[in-house]
Amino acid sequence: MREHDLLARTKKFALRIIKLVDALPKTLAGRTVGGQLIRCGTSVSANYRAACRGRSKAEFIAKLGIVE
Repeated sequence: MREHDLLARTKKFALRIIKLVDALPKTLAGRTVGGQLIRCGTSVSANYRAACRGRSKAEFIAKLGIVE
């Protein structure tokens, strides 16, 4: 798997999470759970992009641990 493939997959995952949250009910519980889902579901893509911008292989591996 190439770097570009994983970038696309993580972005697609984040977009699917956003669509899922849009489908949740607009109740207090729905907004609470939805907010947490948005934060954790989109962080995968953001953290992976940050890992790809690492200045060294060691930094890439360390940041990839956050993604995992």
